[in-house]
Amino acid sequence: MLDKKLLDLLVCPVSRGPLVYDQASNELRCLASGLAYPVRDGLAVMLEDQARPLSPAELEALRQR
Repeated sequence: MLDKKLLDLLVCPVSRGPLVYDQASNELRCLASGLAYPVRDGLAVMLEDQARPLSPAELEALRQR
């Protein structure tokens, strides 16, 4: 689990948009860029080449949050 204060400070390095933590996948997700960044050993890997594109279903679920 990521610290709420840290999550409030982090933004997507591609879009500069806000991130949402998904505990089930252990990822930080950005609606604006459509990317999901992994969290490994409690550290967010905020590198574009390590991110994966979100599926249309994942993007829709993120929009509804």
